[in-house]
Amino acid sequence: MKKRRRNRMQWVHPINLKRNESGAFHVLFQELRNDPIKFYNYFRMSISTFDELHGRLKDSLQRHNTFFRECIQPTQMLVVAIRYLASGCTFTDLHYSYRLGISIISKIVKDLCKCIWSLYRDCIPVPTKAQWESIAQNFERKANFPHCIGAVDGKHIRIVNPSNSMYFNYKGFSSVVLMAVAVSDYRFIYVDVGSYGKDCDSNIFKAMWKSIVNKELEIPEEKCLSGTTGTKVPYFIVGDEAFALHRPLLRPYGGNNLTVAKRIFNYQLEGTYVECAFGILSNKWRIFHRPLNLHPDYAVDIVKACVVLHKAHFTLVRQPSLRHR
Repeated sequence: MKKRRRNRMQWVHPINLKRNESGAFHVLFQELRNDPIKFYNYFRMSISTFDELHGRLKDSLQRHNTFFRECIQPTQMLVVAIRYLASGCTFTDLHYSYRLGISIISKIVKDLCKCIWSLYRDCIPVPTKAQWESIAQNFERKANFPHCIGAVDGKHIRIVNPSNSMYFNYKGFSSVVLMAVAVSDYRFIYVDVGSYGKDCDSNIFKAMWKSIVNKELEIPEEKCLSGTTGTKVPYFIVGDEAFALHRPLLRPYGGNNLTVAKRIFNYQLEGTYVECAFGILSNKWRIFHRPLNLHPDYAVDIVKACVVLHKAHFTLVRQPSLRHR
């Protein structure tokens, strides 16, 4: 049945007519730029990072004025979208503070997230052999875990979706999955976004796993641990109980009646940073503190953009090449 189109009672709502006089962008933005601490608290990024994003995205976001109305400028679009990701507020909240239509805000956020992903999708590097060795050295220094080249885990991004859908997971809610491999400074070196919530972590990880098993990645050859001779130890990724034990992948000992040595091993393995990376991602971009009341494809666009911006938190998104689906 064809959906009836609702007739507009007003071309522009009176609240939105006062955007240039009372909207948050025109009233607050310049004052925030004069206070770096307040600016960071509001947008969850520094002024320099914001300006770099604006400089690279403005051409993609620029629209043209028409006879009916003036277009929204790229700076305001970036402000609205970043505030949405940083605060976890709804489109309705932004509608009242920025005096923009709800549908316009929704389109702004979606377009900007796609632009960020399209422009920066190559920002997370596929490590070279020398970089894998450096990652392992950092893990050994910080976590006392030698030959570890990453920690893998999946994070369920909660969405509002019918409970009988493919997105309904074993935890009792609907979600899309962010699968990631993190290193010791909480950066991601591999991400896979958008799998159904019902999918298990080991199945989602198969893409990278095949690359490891088929030796498509430049992972260093096995060698003796520092200060030892004799037995050579391979380089490996660590994961939780959801992953199968394999030569290039370690998981914790199962059960409750463990020896002291096994408990120490599990403690060292659990301290390998991927959960901390997810925590930083969620606390920086507080949109993940609540269920996303959006279409799953829209939610995936948001997750991808936040993963890239998470990288920007550390290195202003300057490195090439991202492993992704």
